[in-house]
Amino acid sequence: MSLKVKIFIQQIIGFLFLVGLAPAGAFVHHYRFVIKEAPYSKLCSSKNILTVNGQFPGPVLYANRGDTLNVNVQNGGSQNITIHWHGARQLRYPWSDGPAFITQCPIRPGTSFNQKLKLSNEEGTLWWHAHSDWSRATVHGVLIIRPANGTDYPFPKPAAEIPIILGEWWKSDVQEIVNEFVASGGDPNNSDAFLINGQPGDLYPCSRNDTFNLTVEKGKTYLLRMVNAVMNNLMFFSIANHELTVVGTDAAYVKPFKTNYITISPGQTIDVLLEANQNPDHYYMAARAYNSLNGVNFGNTTTTAIIQYRGNYTPSSPVLPSLPNSNDTNASFNFTSKFRSLADQKHPVNVPLNVTTNLLLTFSINTLPCEDESCSGAYGDRFAASVNNISFVLPNIDILEAYYKNIIGVYGDEFPSFPSLNFNFTGDSLPVKLLHPNRKTEVHVLEYKTNVEIVLQGTSLLGGIDHPIHLHGYSFYVVGSGFGNFDKDKDPLKYNLVDPPFQNTIAVVKNGWAAIRFRADNPGVWFMHCHLERHVSWGMEMTFIVKNGMGAGEKLLPPPPDMPKC
Repeated sequence: MSLKVKIFIQQIIGFLFLVGLAPAGAFVHHYRFVIKEAPYSKLCSSKNILTVNGQFPGPVLYANRGDTLNVNVQNGGSQNITIHWHGARQLRYPWSDGPAFITQCPIRPGTSFNQKLKLSNEEGTLWWHAHSDWSRATVHGVLIIRPANGTDYPFPKPAAEIPIILGEWWKSDVQEIVNEFVASGGDPNNSDAFLINGQPGDLYPCSRNDTFNLTVEKGKTYLLRMVNAVMNNLMFFSIANHELTVVGTDAAYVKPFKTNYITISPGQTIDVLLEANQNPDHYYMAARAYNSLNGVNFGNTTTTAIIQYRGNYTPSSPVLPSLPNSNDTNASFNFTSKFRSLADQKHPVNVPLNVTTNLLLTFSINTLPCEDESCSGAYGDRFAASVNNISFVLPNIDILEAYYKNIIGVYGDEFPSFPSLNFNFTGDSLPVKLLHPNRKTEVHVLEYKTNVEIVLQGTSLLGGIDHPIHLHGYSFYVVGSGFGNFDKDKDPLKYNLVDPPFQNTIAVVKNGWAAIRFRADNPGVWFMHCHLERHVSWGMEMTFIVKNGMGAGEKLLPPPPDMPKC
């Protein structure tokens, strides 16, 4: 039997296995994504943007827990593209995960790729977005995962479910912004507006008539499914005169808690209940950027939408809600620290207690020498970023293909478990030599079913900033977090091992740390990176390879026959 025939048979078996994984009552959904440019007008000007099916934001996908989604992605645009299903575990099937040159080569213009998404324990709100260059600025949308058939929400069923996507808008072409940013070695230009559901809101010019409006009925409760699709900012969000009840994050439920504002990281989703309990009127919802690094230019504007009560009345002029100050680090950290898993019989917690693999990963802003003495980064150099002092270099073919086919020379497997240089990570004055990282393509290999603890440690190099860290292929328990340097003797004594939140994206506070735990039971190649897009462009990312287990159901499934070619 020829090798091609064997591979084809493996692919058919893999597809049948994916279908067979679906529990009784699960459904297979079919979607068609056509990547194409479409004209949009905002802020008194028009331009073409890259979209899915001509929509911005893109289409909302609906499923129930345990369902399967088949998405045919057709690239009718002029640039390469990939689509990532943010927060979906993709059990044993990283082939559809999406990060360019990590698990696939990009989908070229004029070609297509059938992506299969098999949901497992995800329930709540996830999202999908492009994962190649900065295309996700306009190519993104919500994935709503409702409870499995025959089961209920752990709270009274809301009157309606409304996606709330925070995004942003550049009047210039986004690709031109990226090209200039990469060429200069400095920071990218700030966007011209933040958005709520694709609209800037009436505080921006030429935007009043297109402001997003949400009509509610007094006495009813609404589920807001929030996504931060902003490229480079954590965001504060609030609704005037209304308290919010947080009930979930990253497609996992949390113990409900009330709050007047939320902080949401790029990549993160948060589910909140809105009780329409005020006098019928118009009320602003608003969002603005949180920026923890003083002296750095950022988009200091406010996007708005309107809560409009149903009824016959003369509305007053809406007032803005009270939001934390844009540099209020404590407000951001304190909100994030409130998350606790439900940890009940229907939503159990399985925190790994016997840790077998410990990692300490440092996340730093760095510099690289300028080639022509005209760079805009710190000290006249180019900005860079690193994990454990390695600034990641994308290979020319994807790592997953190289791993699966044993192609030599694409990547190394010596990514360090601990920083090569041990220093006062959050000190006030650090040696200049720490600024310069190594540029490599290294992965870290995990044995199957190892219990992993990773301490994510921010550093104060070039001032330090918050880092929203996202891990593909897994959700993890956030067992601890804090300011300053992680203390391996004292800080674990304060871990929450009873009801820690189950997340796929966690904001590591400025010059602080977060500790996460997970069981490496999903074989494949999985990306970890900061979800600030400029940091990804600078190299703040790394890759795990989780090896196969011994059993038949513990091995990486074969690739589909239409994998994009490099």
